[in-house]
Amino acid sequence: MTILHEIEEAVSRLSETELNDFRKWFEEFDQQLWDEQFEADVQSGNLDSIADQAIADFKAGKCKEI
Repeated sequence: MTILHEIEEAVSRLSETELNDFRKWFEEFDQQLWDEQFEADVQSGNLDSIADQAIADFKAGKCKEI
């Protein structure tokens, strides 16, 4: 049995309250991982070309306010 399978089985046995608590925990956990990855991408310059293109599009009038 894989760890993922064990997790799936454990989650399926949670009470409604426990499941809500798990959802909250997992959402916070997932957001933290995303933030860390985003920060790493910013620091490494992986997003520079995207930012440069967005700025160029804005200056060229290809954007509109939302």
